Amino acid sequence: MKIAETKVEYGNSSYPIRLYKNFIGLKQELAAIENVSQFIIITERTIAQTYLKYVESELAGIPQPVYQIYIKGSEKNKHIDRMKKVFHQLIELGADRRTVIIAMGGGVVGDFAGFIAATYQRGIRFVQIPTTLLASVDSSVGGKVAVNLDKGKNMIGSFHQPNLVYMPLFTLSTLPEKEWKCGLAEILKHSLLSGGEMWQDFKSHKYSDINVDSAILTKFIMDSVKYKAWVVSQDEKESGLRQILNLGHTTAHAIESLTNYKKYSHGEAVSIGLVTALMLSSREVGFPNEKIRDIIQVMKNYNLPTSDSSKPSDILKHMDHDKKKEGNSLLFTLLEDIGKSRFKHEIARKEILSVLKDQRKL
Repeated sequence: MKIAETKVEYGNSSYPIRLYKNFIGLKQELAAIENVSQFIIITERTIAQTYLKYVESELAGIPQPVYQIYIKGSEKNKHIDRMKKVFHQLIELGADRRTVIIAMGGGVVGDFAGFIAATYQRGIRFVQIPTTLLASVDSSVGGKVAVNLDKGKNMIGSFHQPNLVYMPLFTLSTLPEKEWKCGLAEILKHSLLSGGEMWQDFKSHKYSDINVDSAILTKFIMDSVKYKAWVVSQDEKESGLRQILNLGHTTAHAIESLTNYKKYSHGEAVSIGLVTALMLSSREVGFPNEKIRDIIQVMKNYNLPTSDSSKPSDILKHMDHDKKKEGNSLLFTLLEDIGKSRFKHEIARKEILSVLKDQRKL
């Protein structure tokens, strides 16, 4: 059953984002994609063990063959070195320009499979089926696909929009708390950027209010997706406005890289990065300190982390590998107020180091 939908518009094109209760409806959605020779699902084995039986049942009788390619999850496996094997598997399956890749999983699978689709035979179509809250509200929407290098996250990537984003709410029921917090951190980010009703809704709830059957979860997801879709529609290739979505990510990517992607989920790292950005915003553009205290309390209500014990100098060193760096400048997205952002703000390293030291004490 379809619960809600919206769409991403970019240039003269668009694609739908549809929230379903489960996988019933996927067959008709795929059937609407024209001139398809085959579907190839790229996913993790653990995800396949849980959900593939539902997908296969729904797709029974579909005229095109459906194949699977399995990859390993986690950020350390979203690496450029892992691509060669998948390309060979695509060739062995006879993948051609009419093949449609289905990325089924969390953000790692979506980023990796999307980049495979963007580069195989100079680009073939793909569908996003996010199975985590984070992937639903963030990585599945907007067409940013990428893989990692040893010294930096998402350093090799492209903009390759999907033909469809199909969100089965059912898959969120199996998420551990760490994954729930991961998605809630991104929803928090979008609410701080949007301000208004979205921020007030997020502020007025807490972690215990969120479950797959709650109306507020559906509203959180769709409000977040609609906000990101609006930003993408204004700036598909991140040449301007879309850079506001990097709020919190400069610190987050540095912490993830520094801790070898083992200590935090991406969303938890973003949560810590949001506090860095808020503290810098206070010093650089006058964001009110009392609002920082309010936001940190909201974060605690959602069990989100606000600081990390790593050496600030080490975090700063890893920021130098961030793709948002320009020359010798470190650039941040900051908030002048809730709902009012500023991107590409250059900040001196000594100021960043000072804030990281203060944040460590939280």
